[in-house]
Formats: sequence, structure tokens, C-alpha cells
Amino acid sequence: MRILLAEDDAATRTVLDKQLESLGHHVLTAVDGEEAWRLFQREDPELVITDWIMPNLDGSGLCRRIRDAGRDHYTYIMILTAVEKSIGYLDGMAAGADDYATKPCDVEELAVRLRVAERILSLQRERDTLHELLPLCPRCNRIRNENQEWQQVESYITRMANAQFSHGVCPECYEKHLKPQLERWKKRSGTG
Repeated sequence: MRILLAEDDAATRTVLDKQLESLGHHVLTAVDGEEAWRLFQREDPELVITDWIMPNLDGSGLCRRIRDAGRDHYTYIMILTAVEKSIGYLDGMAAGADDYATKPCDVEELAVRLRVAERILSLQRERDTLHELLPLCPRCNRIRNENQEWQQVESYITRMANAQFSHGVCPECYEKHLKPQLERWKKRSGTG
């Protein structure tokens, strides 16, 4: 997994970096929240592990920026802090964190938390893939919506994409279907 680690303490950053790499992850490191934000925008990691208290931009601010970024896929965020867990826990979760752990975090605990993160990210990717599949009836070309009701494709797309439709005929359909009908009509009506 591609992990962005934001930690201002050099010794802690080095230890965590080595632990994460030993667990088989690719790690990008940042010395503060601002550098982490720049790396996040450029590298698009799957998971961000951030210290709670950092210079320039703290963990809470970084979480908020990530959640406000409006990415089309989910980023899992874990806050690590030396501060007592009950202090700042609700603020971190309100900022958009998915997990919260106190430092020092031993490698086994970190491995378990990362496994949970991987499962959640995997489920999120699966949900996104399934959401992209549209059940379409090949006979009548109606689509099943989120309420499990069948409706015309045009009305579904209009509602979901806020789009408007105009009607036209593609050249192939004109030649194959419409043109022969028009010629038959002309012959019958004596206008052709």
C-alpha cells in the first residue's frame, strides 16, 4: 500500500518509516502537515498516517484538507499522537480521521490497524466498481435505479447527471430504418 507518513519528530518518523516498510508498504515521508499536503496532492497515497501536533499544519488541518479535496476515491487517514487518546479524539474524528492511535505504536498493533485499513479500502473500491455498473434490460433498454425500480434510461440519466436530452437519428439508423419507412410513406401517399 502507498502510505504518506507525516511526522515532525525525526526519530519517530524514521522508526515508523522502517516499520511500515518492513510490513511491505511503500512509504512517503513529510516533516510537517504542509509538506504532507503537497505530497498528498502529487502522489495520491491510499493511506495517510499523520501526527496530531505538527508545525505549519497540524494533523486535524491535514485531515480536513484531504476530506475537502473531493477525490473520486477514498483515502484512509490514521492519526498518531503522543497526547492522551481521549484528548483530541473527537476533534480528529470530526476532522475526518478513520483511526486514532497513541505513540509509540508497536509494529504488531500497526500491522493490525493497517490490515483493517486495507480491508476498508478494498471494500470501498469494490463498492465504487459495483456503483459504476448499471443494470440495463437488453430487451426494453430500461435501467434499474437505486430503489430497484425500472425506468427509462433517459429519465435516469436526466435525474442522475442533471442532463437534458434532444432527439436525433444517427446516420446508420437513418439509412437502415428511417429512410426505407419514409420512402414507403412517400410511395403510398403519392408524394415521392
